[in-house]
Amino acid sequence: MEEVLGQGEEFSPIENDVMSSLESVIDPELGIDLVNLGLIYDVVVKEKDCLITMTLTTMGCPLSNLLADEITKAAKGVAGIENCQINLVWQPAWNPSMISRFGKISLGIHG
Repeated sequence: MEEVLGQGEEFSPIENDVMSSLESVIDPELGIDLVNLGLIYDVVVKEKDCLITMTLTTMGCPLSNLLADEITKAAKGVAGIENCQINLVWQPAWNPSMISRFGKISLGIHG
């Protein structure tokens, strides 16, 4: 199994704050936040700049621009963040096993 970007690296307090803020960004089709869906692979903050590495559930997602705006707004809502860049990647490919336990319960996925 491919390793998820940033997996195993500990976030700084401000990176944790960004992840917490991203929990407010809801996928309108699934009704679950992007963090619990497993779409956020990594967050790196250097000085006032934030880089979010993420994926989408499918290529060509019609909501990608809306989600990008909401992600940027959430990240810039964290004290100390002035700029946000999104690094959209397709590897590793997202799959339902990346959904958190909370997300699976919310979606009615058992197992």
